[in-house]
Amino acid sequence: MMLHIPQVLTAEQVAHCRAVFDSATWEDGRSTAGHQSAQVKRNEQLPEGSREARELGDLVLAGLERSPLFISAVLPQRVFPPLFNRYGPGMTFGSHVDNAIRPVPGTPLRVRTDVSATLFLSDPESYDGGELVVEDTYGDHSVKLPAGDLIIYPSSSLHHVTPVTRGVRLASFFWVQSLVRDVSQRALLFDLDTSIIQLNKEVPKSPALVMLTGVYHNLLRQWSES
Repeated sequence: MMLHIPQVLTAEQVAHCRAVFDSATWEDGRSTAGHQSAQVKRNEQLPEGSREARELGDLVLAGLERSPLFISAVLPQRVFPPLFNRYGPGMTFGSHVDNAIRPVPGTPLRVRTDVSATLFLSDPESYDGGELVVEDTYGDHSVKLPAGDLIIYPSSSLHHVTPVTRGVRLASFFWVQSLVRDVSQRALLFDLDTSIIQLNKEVPKSPALVMLTGVYHNLLRQWSES
């Protein structure tokens, strides 16, 4: 399931991120890539675990916690500490699939990458190219969102970033281990939760709402991995 989640960060928070980027030291983005990805990855990245990455990562995590849409769609169990990248003219990231397991640096924790996420931090009109393209059985889906907006998609998807031809593309990217591993089960739960929310607005006193809410939680209980 691919989903656009708007306004994870406010305009003021995006501006703060850019100010931090302006004074930060960037490194080769291949520092966190696997063997196959490193062969097609051409971008820059804030050093993993740097003061800037930790500060802005906490900002992103707080934004995710405030997003009911993110929580409903992803059902997060563990979020990999957000990373940050920069694409200048000529930079790109060829087709690849994200690593299935990501160790969290400095901890014994490992994150199973069920859901991949890109948070756009540059205004789309400020750069050309740099679209995230996610490939699935229905074709290629090109994504270029307003600054502060998030796209989520299954980590099993083949995807790439097209070459930037003008300006600079800034983004945060991270992975989520969901309480529900199976993408089709997550999609069903999301549709059910969305329907319950809508029905609660339209017929708030309907007895069917109690039954549907019970179905939702019983399915979550059955499918979740705690």
